[in-house]
Amino acid sequence: MFANYGYKDASGDYFITIDTDKCDGCEDCVTACSLGIFEVLDEDPNDPMRDEPVAIVKNDKKKKLKYECNPCKPKDNVAPLPCVASCKNQAISHSW
Repeated sequence: MFANYGYKDASGDYFITIDTDKCDGCEDCVTACSLGIFEVLDEDPNDPMRDEPVAIVKNDKKKKLKYECNPCKPKDNVAPLPCVASCKNQAISHSW
């Protein structure tokens, strides 16, 4: 299942997507993100049948992703963001 966190405004779409089928709750994204965007929960709040750890975007960060993630965005727009690069399961993606 894909969990989308973020928002859309007049300037674009700003979403982080976590593939919860691939995420194993390893916390590598939590460590890689210096801005504290992610946290790992013991259960998936989007899937009540899943009782395994999963990463989510913190509630207070969802509406601020455009600004919160901007410092990590590479200048060349080619290199992956640290959270994406740190995920060995390739469970995280950004929309911008």
